[in-house]
Amino acid sequence: MRLEDYFKNGKVYVWKETFTVIKSKRPLPDAFAVIQDKNEITVVIDQSKINEEDIIEIERDWKILTFNMVLPFDLVGFLAVVSSTLAEEEISIFAISAYSTDHILVKQKHLAIAVKKLKALGCSVEEK
Repeated sequence: MRLEDYFKNGKVYVWKETFTVIKSKRPLPDAFAVIQDKNEITVVIDQSKINEEDIIEIERDWKILTFNMVLPFDLVGFLAVVSSTLAEEEISIFAISAYSTDHILVKQKHLAIAVKKLKALGCSVEEK
């Protein structure tokens, strides 16, 4: 399948929860994602589940958009199209890739514009 076909047939869902991205003192239970590298621990978690004592730094008010499609490892440029499309509106993203699915986080205040831009690419977008 061509790159364009992933957008034409693409399904995206917006998580109803609002998330926060934390530089954390430890991995947190119930997190959407934990990224632990040699320098820091980053946690993406539902804002209602944070514990202030675990926080080193925090970025609040993110919405997760999940590309609800299987994206093969050899697919080139998928996130480049998404990020450049949103960059046209000066929307920054925080991207997380799972084994076969990509997720982006956008600030809640930019959600409506991000959804509009993804629909313009051909994606269907719904809240879950």
